[in-house]
Amino acid sequence: MPYTLYCACIFLALALLALLALLIVPTLHARRQVTRAAGRCSLALMGMPVHVKWRGALPEHCIVVANHCSYLDGVVLAATLPPRFGFVIKREMSRVPLAGLLLARIGSYFVERGNRAGSARDALRVMRDAASGSSLAFFPEGTFRKEPGLLRFHTGAFAAAERARVPVVPLVIRGTRHCFHPGGWLLRPGRIEVEVLASLDPPPAHVDGAATLRDAARAAILAALGEGEGT
Repeated sequence: MPYTLYCACIFLALALLALLALLIVPTLHARRQVTRAAGRCSLALMGMPVHVKWRGALPEHCIVVANHCSYLDGVVLAATLPPRFGFVIKREMSRVPLAGLLLARIGSYFVERGNRAGSARDALRVMRDAASGSSLAFFPEGTFRKEPGLLRFHTGAFAAAERARVPVVPLVIRGTRHCFHPGGWLLRPGRIEVEVLASLDPPPAHVDGAATLRDAARAAILAALGEGEGT
């Protein structure tokens, strides 16, 4: 309990400071740099240092897809990825006090999940921005569960990569389930690892590129993660 309270105070204090900076800093790139620094600092102060392993290069223009197993995963990605990346997030997060404003100020993409018309509109916007040169980060599982295991992937990230003809970079996050288990609210210190795997180029246009990229990225993450299939 004392450790969880300590972490909550650290995180809230840095989040408020970051938000104040984000309201003042004029450019999107600089605001993302502020968020990256705040994420790194908060994780370090909470005893959750992030270590990055590079198995392949991170292309200048690409789409990153990562496994999702804890509420910490978004902070870890923000602390790890260069500030050129925008995050694709479920629209419900836009209504969360403080978090919604912070995410909006760093140019996040809020996508609808329950409404078909809204989902299609948001997907088109994401595809258009990917095609125009934006680098994006997704959690293609869309959610996480208490039990370990990689869930099925939605195709949105991979459809955007196919349309933009940009590589997909699978990324594996380890340790966040230990530090903040989705089945509870107590935090624990621990090492967090981010492993950047080799990039996957879109297949020829005559192939079902989105499904091919989805299956290849999931297979790469599943093999490196070592948690098995989710249910």
